[in-house]
Amino acid sequence: MASEQSARDATSGTQTGAAPSGESARQYVPRQAAGYESGYVDDGPRGAAMGFTIAAAVLMMMSGVWNFLEGLAAIIRGSFVVVLHNYAYELSATSWGWFHLILGAVVAIAGVALLTDKLWARIIGVALAAVSAIVNFLYIPYLPVWSIVLIAIDVAIIWALLTPRRGRSYA
Repeated sequence: MASEQSARDATSGTQTGAAPSGESARQYVPRQAAGYESGYVDDGPRGAAMGFTIAAAVLMMMSGVWNFLEGLAAIIRGSFVVVLHNYAYELSATSWGWFHLILGAVVAIAGVALLTDKLWARIIGVALAAVSAIVNFLYIPYLPVWSIVLIAIDVAIIWALLTPRRGRSYA
């Protein structure tokens, strides 16, 4: 029994034979780790969601600049774009150029705003990426490969911005 007492005293920090008093008499009681309380805990955005948002912002900035340059090329040199006759959405090369120029500038600015990780920027980003995809779909007869590439980028942007943001864990 004396050896048990000395073993307990050694683990509790009291000296052998001394009466336990105050803080040293308390035994260590481990607390539950974070995430084991009852209910759900909202931990904020997960790392993957933040990565997707940053990737979407960069893709929006790149897509916006590319649309801007595409529009600028169509405005400066209208012969650069092959205009089809009897197309349902027939516009002049200059009209398409202005449309792409303005849309590209707005998409690039929205991409910069998306770096703030605000909800309004994500909503605007999804809306502008959808509009950009539709515009590039209508532009397929003029520059088919380039339009399809920009549509794929717009779809990737929409996917990245609509991924679930909050990780739910039992707590």
